Amino acid sequence: MSPAIELQAINKRFGDVRANKDVNLAVERGTIHGIVGENGAGKSTLMSILYGFYEADSGEIRINGKPVSISSPNDAISVGIGMVHQHFMLVEPLSVVDNVMLGAEGGFMLRAGEAKVRAELARLSSEYGLEIDPDATVGDLSVGLQQRVEILKALYRGADILILDEPTAVLTPSEADALFELLRALKAQGKTVILITHKLREIMAATDCVSVMRRGEMVASVETKDTSPPALAELMVGRHVLLRVEKSAREPGAPLLEVEGLSVIDSRGVLRVANASLTVRAGEIVGIAGVAGNGQSELLETLAGMRQQVLGKIRFEGREIRYDEHNPHAMRKLGLLHVPEDRLRMGLVPAFPAFESAVLGFTDDPRLGPGPLLDHGRMIADLSSKMEAYDVRPPAPRLKSSKFSGGNQQKIVLAREIERNPKVLLIGQPTRGVDIGAIEFIHRRLIALRDAGVGILLVSVELDEIMNLSDRILTMCGGQITGERNATETNEQDLGLLMAGVTDKAA
Repeated sequence: MSPAIELQAINKRFGDVRANKDVNLAVERGTIHGIVGENGAGKSTLMSILYGFYEADSGEIRINGKPVSISSPNDAISVGIGMVHQHFMLVEPLSVVDNVMLGAEGGFMLRAGEAKVRAELARLSSEYGLEIDPDATVGDLSVGLQQRVEILKALYRGADILILDEPTAVLTPSEADALFELLRALKAQGKTVILITHKLREIMAATDCVSVMRRGEMVASVETKDTSPPALAELMVGRHVLLRVEKSAREPGAPLLEVEGLSVIDSRGVLRVANASLTVRAGEIVGIAGVAGNGQSELLETLAGMRQQVLGKIRFEGREIRYDEHNPHAMRKLGLLHVPEDRLRMGLVPAFPAFESAVLGFTDDPRLGPGPLLDHGRMIADLSSKMEAYDVRPPAPRLKSSKFSGGNQQKIVLAREIERNPKVLLIGQPTRGVDIGAIEFIHRRLIALRDAGVGILLVSVELDEIMNLSDRILTMCGGQITGERNATETNEQDLGLLMAGVTDKAA
């Protein structure tokens, strides 16, 4: 049989940037095919061409052996291609049924279309184990369930080929496991899956074949059983990559950030952080491990001044922070900087050019312009040097922030905060959606900051990242800190129990 997908000599240019260079790719039917590469390697551009968001400058697309013209997502859907994006395309105030039906209503009278959607959702849920309440409001669902809605949307529209772009970037480990069980079920039913991910462990566990892209070109396609994470990493980056964190033992210094009895309530009156106490000292990394949604995000945002505590004390360098000075600007002035977990909603302004996003929070820096006015030339020069140091691709300060890949957006935010000489750095999900070479770079930067005497409070859902980077590890469950461990004296099982709420006292 012909492959499900054949891409032949695909080329795509954006101005001076050649995103895809004579790319060839064959994906066999009924397989899970991984595509890996550094941020900006051209993976998402290639898949956007396949799904009709972009048109190739040249080249040919064949689906099941037949040449096709795909100039819009409707064209892609008509030939059986569905796509689940890293940032979901859902209308959160609407129900599951409404989201699945949106754009495929089936006529002016919605009742018949809704009945059809409900019947098909019931069939798909039964066939693939995708149980979900059709009347649930999408905005009230967990991220994992929202992703399930996206997959149901694609299947409802008849997708035989499913493209998933960084599908686990926003999932908890248990949600990721559930996703891969679903992908195996889809494969068993004859569906073809393309999986774009930076996580080599997932590639090895979930795929049949893997293709590697580097700087817009396809450099290798191999069967997964015939390769290894180090070999793939070297193909992706073009050099040997260290897949472990190297750091020396270090005696921490004086306390920089002290938190005592902190409690935080969200806008709906729900207690998110309950009586939390912690200390971050100079020259140490304190990691917070926990399943997403257990108060880690709210804790970081409160310490950064973005939320107000209802109880508790925060001290910085021994001085208690007054209520009237607990805001992001004042905390930054003290030397407490913040890399937020959600780079798009909180770290950047997508519509701004990158050089403007790169000064957010620092617009009063006299180096960026005299008096109240900012000098665009200085701002561009400042980001240009950071882009070179952090290998941001493309190195285009004037490009809109939204046009960079997720990993390169992350590098811009990291460069903005790290290069401002923090005393304490709050950092959430530092390597979410970031490629293997950039992960190595970011880890080295964090270790260098720690060795220079900076105190770092790190939140990550990647447990191996927490264990490799941290000197001390705190665990959170239900808004409470359930335990503390020295990183060299614990393991995943021990931390897993604490993350599940089995406290030292209960044990």
